[in-house]
Amino acid sequence: MSDEKFWAETVEAKLANSSQKSLPPTLKLPALPHAVTKFLERSSDPNASLKELAAIVETDTGLTVELLRHVNSAFMGLRNKAKSAQQAIALLGMRQSKLFLINTGTKAAVQARKSKLINQSNFWSSNLQRALFAREVARILGTDLDVAFAGGLLQDFLLPVLTNEFTDEYLAFLDSNNQSAETLTTFEDRQFGWNHASTAANLARRWHLPDELVCCLLCHHAGLKILADPDLRKTPVAAVALSGMLPDQVNQDRSGLEMLFRLQEKWSAFNVVAIAERVDEQQEQLGLGVSNQFPLSRRCQPATATA
Repeated sequence: MSDEKFWAETVEAKLANSSQKSLPPTLKLPALPHAVTKFLERSSDPNASLKELAAIVETDTGLTVELLRHVNSAFMGLRNKAKSAQQAIALLGMRQSKLFLINTGTKAAVQARKSKLINQSNFWSSNLQRALFAREVARILGTDLDVAFAGGLLQDFLLPVLTNEFTDEYLAFLDSNNQSAETLTTFEDRQFGWNHASTAANLARRWHLPDELVCCLLCHHAGLKILADPDLRKTPVAAVALSGMLPDQVNQDRSGLEMLFRLQEKWSAFNVVAIAERVDEQQEQLGLGVSNQFPLSRRCQPATATA
């Protein structure tokens, strides 16, 4: 079975009992920038030319600037920098260009919406840490680093929108931190009849995102159970699921970090603190111009004391 068919069938089966029909009709979900949507549509056509795809990106000035900044930073050794979207896409390659535009477009769509409960700057910094953590785990697993990174970055992209729409309900979850070990997705299923993981996966599918990325979003709260899945345990989905157990400002999985430290006792290649330190180094090397006020290695320290 081809990878494409495997992921399509996996997503279809896992989303069989999930839909967005139970969402309130007044809830306004984010929309990808038109240029990203158009790029995804045309890039699925093998006859689409690089020039045509670059022209689509260049209809969005902000997207073009981000793409050029990313490429010229990623390929610092180049004597001549990329000066156009076409040159940038040629350097990155179609697959990485697509993932980069998905990441950038999704972030822009969510940041356009304010959140009463989530600090957007801290939120995206935490998501970047999860993305880097997922990539390091994918490296250990020997699986796709790019999809793991994208899945780690986007796994919670709907939370700013949902917490803004249902602030009181999510505050109730936060207030129950000391009384309950319930995970956020369990709380959402009980409270709303849906959760942010399945909702994000359904929306991502509507956006025609790659099925393996959709599966990462859908399963990012599977926890350690993902490692018992014979089909997914050595895929980017597993890497993202482990990154989803890290602490965050919503405290989605209250026992997640403790479980990660238990995992490292049985998996010699997996070391939480060592990976967290590499994540902090990589985040610093990215040079995004924003200080990392909450290093992942520091947030992992409370667990190391008792691990």
